Amino acid sequence: MSKIGYARVSTRDQNLARQIEQLHDAGVNKIFQEKLSGKNADRPQLKAMLDYIRDDDEVVVLSLDRLGRNSHDLTDIIETIRHRGAQLNVLNLPSFASIEDPNLRNLITTIIVELYKYIAQEERETIKIRQQQGIEIAKRQGKYKGKIREYGPHSPNRQKRYIYKEACRLLNRRKDGDETLTKRQIARMLGIAPVTLYRIEKYQAEDLANVPRSER
Repeated sequence: MSKIGYARVSTRDQNLARQIEQLHDAGVNKIFQEKLSGKNADRPQLKAMLDYIRDDDEVVVLSLDRLGRNSHDLTDIIETIRHRGAQLNVLNLPSFASIEDPNLRNLITTIIVELYKYIAQEERETIKIRQQQGIEIAKRQGKYKGKIREYGPHSPNRQKRYIYKEACRLLNRRKDGDETLTKRQIARMLGIAPVTLYRIEKYQAEDLANVPRSER
């Protein structure tokens, strides 16, 4: 079994020395060090550490916030450590520092993972609620334009704008009684999947519903 340390600071101006010293004091054999600028979202040393660890290794960090940026991120990392067969030791948690039994430590790790999963889910739900509240406010103020559809009159892709226009034209022909073309044939002519044509038909109906009857 090896003790593998991971140390991270969030800016290049910060010093890793304190973390490294405490990891050495904890008997760590190998340390992966990460210095990140505020704009850098990648963590190559974390990835290298997760690839390096093996069964019965012990991953040692000074605190949980050194390992992950948020609850969702931390949950994924802890799960990866467990799936690699390694244990996690967080030095600033007394419950970890005093536990020598690996089975008990794994149990506590499991509890922490489940706790952070719950927190991460709560965070996601809160974000969704706030986004929806923001959308409702924007709608009332007439500022909400919604997500630009992949196929539609405002698609950033010229070819997909054309496909949408042609699909609507052919679908309208069917609605007017011309059934010489099936929907599957229309999709084949336009080089799209049938499910995409059904989606375009749905968008067309939604757009039509938003047009005042006097303007149809």
